[in-house]
Amino acid sequence: MIKLINFKNIAPKIFASSIGLLLSSTVAYALSGDLVPGETLGQVPDIIVVIRAIIRFILIVAFVLAFIFLLIGGIRWITAGGDEKGVAGARGMITSALIGLVIVLVAYAIIRLVETFFGFDIITGGVTVPTIKD
Repeated sequence: MIKLINFKNIAPKIFASSIGLLLSSTVAYALSGDLVPGETLGQVPDIIVVIRAIIRFILIVAFVLAFIFLLIGGIRWITAGGDEKGVAGARGMITSALIGLVIVLVAYAIIRLVETFFGFDIITGGVTVPTIKD
């Protein structure tokens, strides 16, 4: 018999580790400038670049985590073996993961709409879109 993993205990650990990864990556990004001895360490030339990187990182991590939870829910459904409680828990996890994916995609779409309508570069700064010339 396959022993099922208790995902209720794992989810907070995954969330905490992703927050830790987010914080450590932003600090590493902020300190990744030209580190020349004698100068002030960690000078960030433009705070907009850091904020843009944080927003991109959050969107990517949220999408990947939602997708992972979708896969875990599918695996739990397969390994439930007809157990009603196991299937119900897996169905709830899949539903929550799909809602999370939709929220992330809607957030990305809203950001892109704001960029398009108001001309801001929120997440696409520095990205050039090729144009077709006649």
